[in-house]
Amino acid sequence: MNLLQEIQNYVPFNEQEARDKALMIEYMTRSTDCLNRTDQTAHFTASVWTINKAHTKTLMVYHNIYDSWAWIGGHADGNADLRAVALRELTEETGVKNAVLIHPDIFSLEQLTVNGHIKKGIYVPSHLHMNVTYLAEADEREPLTVNDAENQAVRWWSFEEALKVPNEPWFVEWIYKKLNQKVQSLY
Repeated sequence: MNLLQEIQNYVPFNEQEARDKALMIEYMTRSTDCLNRTDQTAHFTASVWTINKAHTKTLMVYHNIYDSWAWIGGHADGNADLRAVALRELTEETGVKNAVLIHPDIFSLEQLTVNGHIKKGIYVPSHLHMNVTYLAEADEREPLTVNDAENQAVRWWSFEEALKVPNEPWFVEWIYKKLNQKVQSLY
């Protein structure tokens, strides 16, 4: 099954996901390069909501560009296997090497706004991330490492703390709360 089919088959959790799903499908049907950053209006990204084995904590990074505690993720950069992208980003950003996806299916969909910023000395204009999130499990005893190019810190937070530490209210209200609710509905 290709990415478009996976998104078409995804059952939205709430109105935000339903509306974002519709926009993603419409965007994919007219974009010729939606998996690459060469499309400076919008492109696909993958995130991973990583929980510990007890299902009581989530792993977050203090993101350099957003200056906030945040989930883990990155650009597809041409790779339609967004599961692999999410797991690669988890390893690159945190050092976690032995995480496993709890479910192979999409866990969440989001359309995210990204403000203009400087990356590697070059201005990146404001754009949209068509984001696909997966749910992973990792051992919180596994060593964590900071990726200086991406973040300043890596830490496990309780689900409640994960809603208090980010500096981005929209992410807390519309994304992190939703992800926590979805995890809690599974266990």
